[in-house]
Amino acid sequence: MSTVTAKRRSFKKEAIKLVCGLPATSSWDDLMYRIYVRQKIDAGLADLNSNRIHSHTSIRKEFTRS
Repeated sequence: MSTVTAKRRSFKKEAIKLVCGLPATSSWDDLMYRIYVRQKIDAGLADLNSNRIHSHTSIRKEFTRS
């Protein structure tokens, strides 16, 4: 099995888990929100694993008004 196929299967399993984890009264907006949050978490973890991080001090310095 190729890596692309394995990733696709993993993605489908995760999508199914997201949908199955929603309450029966959920709306499309609820699902979209969960997908959005999951994408942001995955992107943050990928940045962390690739050492694309910033210290708390550097962020405070960047956003502190002079």
